[in-house]
Amino acid sequence: MSPDEKVTPLRPKRPCPECGKPSVREYYPFCSARCKDIDLNRWLKGAYVIPGRDEEEEDEGSQQAPSPKDEE
Repeated sequence: MSPDEKVTPLRPKRPCPECGKPSVREYYPFCSARCKDIDLNRWLKGAYVIPGRDEEEEDEGSQQAPSPKDEE
């Protein structure tokens, strides 16, 4: 029996988000350091983007609500 078999996993094994192989405890949720580095590189390059509001929507919202300085 290997040491890994004695430990009850805290999380269920899931497929690696990069290649689909089963995840490994040391690199969770990835299967290897390579897949983990690929994902990190995508974050650093800006490949993952959280969509935001358009600038036009933000400008319209700020014009509708006058600031306290405008009332003086």
